[in-house]
Amino acid sequence: MRVHTLLPLAGLASASASATKGCNVIKGALEQVYLPNSSVYEYEAQNFWSNTELMSPGCVFRPQTSAQLARGLEKLVAAEAKFAVRGGGHMGIRGSNNIDDGVLIVMSNLTTLELSADQSVLHLGPGFRWQQVYDFLEPYELAVPGGRLGPVGVPGLLLAGGISYYGNQVGFACDSVINYEVVLANGTIVEANATSHADLFWALKGGSSNFGLVTRFDIETLPSTKVWAGTWTVAEEYIPDFLAATAAFAANNTDPKTHIVPAVVPSADSAVGSVILFYDSPNVSYPDAFKPFTDIPAEANTMAFKTVAEMAREMGEVVTSHINDIFVAGTIKATTYDDLLQGVNIINATFAAQLPKLYAQIPTANISIIELDWQPIGAQWIDASNARGGNALGLNASEIYLCYAEVVEWIGSAYDEVVGAWVVETTELINNATDAVGLYDPFNYMGDAAWFQDIYGGYGAENVAKLQEIASAYDPEGVFQTLMPGGYKIF
Repeated sequence: MRVHTLLPLAGLASASASATKGCNVIKGALEQVYLPNSSVYEYEAQNFWSNTELMSPGCVFRPQTSAQLARGLEKLVAAEAKFAVRGGGHMGIRGSNNIDDGVLIVMSNLTTLELSADQSVLHLGPGFRWQQVYDFLEPYELAVPGGRLGPVGVPGLLLAGGISYYGNQVGFACDSVINYEVVLANGTIVEANATSHADLFWALKGGSSNFGLVTRFDIETLPSTKVWAGTWTVAEEYIPDFLAATAAFAANNTDPKTHIVPAVVPSADSAVGSVILFYDSPNVSYPDAFKPFTDIPAEANTMAFKTVAEMAREMGEVVTSHINDIFVAGTIKATTYDDLLQGVNIINATFAAQLPKLYAQIPTANISIIELDWQPIGAQWIDASNARGGNALGLNASEIYLCYAEVVEWIGSAYDEVVGAWVVETTELINNATDAVGLYDPFNYMGDAAWFQDIYGGYGAENVAKLQEIASAYDPEGVFQTLMPGGYKIF
């Protein structure tokens, strides 16, 4: 299974000639195409979260409607020209949402943002980041299951499945999407939902950009006045208790209003444990489900009643723009506290043992942050997904999954190869160690994955075959597998 690989079509011209042709073709047909040195090009070519994503597209295509996008896509396909698509620009993988020489399609002006008459559904364009969505919904005392950090983009999260604060209530964020407006490879525009193009509807729930370009998400809203949320940070001496709390919550939680994101945050000479706690209640604080964490003395905490918009803004403050970064995903699965704790300790110890090798190669001043984050996904979460029709991710409610993400952010592109080699080696060591004790699972959450990781293999053979069949039906020429080199490919 390939990742970020361009497969040339028969008769495809050289990359530079194809890129020039693509820009020329759509520039001659559409006004929304911008060449280098224009103000729009300069803005959009830099409008990414991470330095890792910065490239040099031949031109920028910024459609204002789905019809304009469809017309542009038709022209690009006819010219056999390469292109990339950027939504929020938060996936920090070079080439995932940008391109050298080819056409960069940006969703910035596809900005539908309106509630249905009964306010039960939000019609949402792909040009937004989640902070804008929550700010819009706050006066209505509503929220949607979306990104936990305000700067994260809408389409990337939803098409990856989507981990949100509401996972134990409604499953993955994609499970609350009831309709997609999609531009297909042949330039037609369809509505995909439970009764129309139902196969495509299912595939878009975790299948990413292999089927079409989504120009509108219709997503169910949730009532929300305030929540009790923030971070709870403990000193290094309590990290063993903190890891035990992580395993205990994963194994025992039965409260659907809860959500946690524990993280071990090391530095060159110490470490802390810091957990995001979210409880969906305007008047209940310190719920019993959080006691494994809140019983540990806090070095600092920001717990308070706040709106979802305020919480997303607070969490978004940790996002540093134009940094160099790598996220790497992984998962263990078990059914008991003891096994989960064993897996957590193995992963944390393996990661920590590798850190001296990284510090020996990069000056401390050039390391912005290192983290090991955790995300428990159990029966409540998966049952909630299945109750809404299910998705392509293939998780089983009989298991408890503890997903994790290795995070390294650094200053200076001179260290890109050093960090890349380090995370590849560290990930292999973690996978081997968890596999040796029977806890490894191949699921890698796309939203936290690195360029070298397999995604769809973790969805299960049956779901992969189904996704491939749907991709072939809606994109028989393989446009999104070949002309759009970025993203995780299903073939």
